Amino acid sequence: MTIQTRQFTAEELLRMPDDGSRYELVEGELRKMAPAGSEHGYLALEIAAELRNHVKSNGLGRVYTAETGFKLSSDPDTVRAPDAAFVSRGRVEGAGRVKGYWPGAPDLAVEVVSPNDTHSEVIGKALAWLQAGSGMVLVVDPEKHTVTVYRSRDEIRVLTADAGDTIDGADVVPGWKLPVAELFS
Repeated sequence: MTIQTRQFTAEELLRMPDDGSRYELVEGELRKMAPAGSEHGYLALEIAAELRNHVKSNGLGRVYTAETGFKLSSDPDTVRAPDAAFVSRGRVEGAGRVKGYWPGAPDLAVEVVSPNDTHSEVIGKALAWLQAGSGMVLVVDPEKHTVTVYRSRDEIRVLTADAGDTIDGADVVPGWKLPVAELFS
């Protein structure tokens, strides 16, 4: 017996009534997202706040939080929402006032690993951001106190608090640096 599920569009997702849950759309499939736990929410806010302070004081663009959807593809539609994101000033100005989901991937996507995330899901999400056009993806792992920096499928670096490593925005978020130990303190 085959069960047929219908595909949703980004427009349908945007117009869904608020039922208290968060959803993402992956190739037309609606995916319900479990609420984030305490540590997840704290780390997402910490990295977003540090990022926002740097971006705002240097006029680099805009920082978005987890409630912001980015439309990564169409037919079937994919709309994902990272825990934090940065879009450069040039792209923000070029897009003008955006109603609905941001068209395309952010320059930087930040994902904080949740207890219910599998390793393969997290890697898949990071690679999907890169494929959609993100220049950098940060995966923050609260359990291991690491930040994995993805620049491409082949350029992946694991930063640790113990080693004294520092997140570096490089050419994606110029001048932004955040010691990993400070994130987990």
